[in-house]
Amino acid sequence: MSYLSPVNGSNRTSVKVLPKALPKVLLYAAIGTIGLSLASCSKSDNTAADGTTTSQETLNLYNWSEYMPQEILDGFTEETGINVNYTTFDSNEAMYAKLKLLDDSSQYDLAIPSTYYVEKMAKEGLLQELDKSKLSNFKNLDTSFTNTKVDPENKYSIPYMWGSTGLAINGESVDPATVNSWNDLWRPEYKGQVMLMNDMREVFGMSLLTLGYSGNSKNPDEIKAAYEKLTTLMPNVKTFNSDASRMPYMEGETSVGMTWNGEAIIANNEGLTSLVYKYPTEGAILWMDNFVIPKNAKQVDAAHKFIDYLLRPENSKIVSEEIGYASPNIAARELMDEDVRNNPTIYPSKDVLAKAEFQEDVGDEALQVYQQYWDKLKTGR
Repeated sequence: MSYLSPVNGSNRTSVKVLPKALPKVLLYAAIGTIGLSLASCSKSDNTAADGTTTSQETLNLYNWSEYMPQEILDGFTEETGINVNYTTFDSNEAMYAKLKLLDDSSQYDLAIPSTYYVEKMAKEGLLQELDKSKLSNFKNLDTSFTNTKVDPENKYSIPYMWGSTGLAINGESVDPATVNSWNDLWRPEYKGQVMLMNDMREVFGMSLLTLGYSGNSKNPDEIKAAYEKLTTLMPNVKTFNSDASRMPYMEGETSVGMTWNGEAIIANNEGLTSLVYKYPTEGAILWMDNFVIPKNAKQVDAAHKFIDYLLRPENSKIVSEEIGYASPNIAARELMDEDVRNNPTIYPSKDVLAKAEFQEDVGDEALQVYQQYWDKLKTGR
């Protein structure tokens, strides 16, 4: 089954992009959330304590939190001699804002945005074209995830991981059998117990789905209705978290709410075996994250080496099994244990996928409406 629509295909689920530009005030607001401190820049000559210089490449990687196994970073450095400076973000908006506003600093050599930001960034001239001759392992990718509408021929991006946002239920305090719908989060008995993602599009997408609308609605009236319904959920909301969304459940702060499927897998592996992940009856939210090289990256060759290293089946297998998300690398899946390949939390059934919805481009005007109501929702708590 093709989960992303190829250029020459017309499957039900397709990935598009968010609008061409955020208003500058929103860009500065987003960048403020992650701080203006810069990670050390990539250098080809590092000065030692005695004043001598040694040749030492450093790849500056900008990625989501807890989204790359240390084993992979260490293995890459050991094999190539290239150090990896790992810096994190907690939302696509924050990542985009920093690359947009600090682009000329050549701060990052490699970033991992979600698919709906790839075309946006490419159109704005924020990305370099990839050199496929340096990616010998590109052939290992499932063609369902390549040559998509957002990036024909994968000129600018290489799939990394894909997954979903669904329901999380801590079975120690809530019977998982009683929670099957996004609408269940509004039940009065969950006052002060609900966790939401700190992600505007996902939270509004969830609310829109409960109203029978598309999670990608551009209709201002529908977006307003989603906001009004979310205001009635706020007494139940304990926290917003997109940094490590399993932690409020693991720390007993929340008992029910949203999470990414990989976070549920990690929570189970870290001891919270009672945390149950479910695909809501209205449908889950699907996404895919991708490698891209910012236009002013200094260590372009090192970035290609890192991507190709990750495309090796044995390395993609390590990533998927450790961080709990689905791999678009078909050769890697063939190496996985059967219980991983058949885990429905990681690899949902065709029936689940048929009801799920990838985030799509909503356009500048709609995005501003979302942002307006998101700000009101967060500040009105």
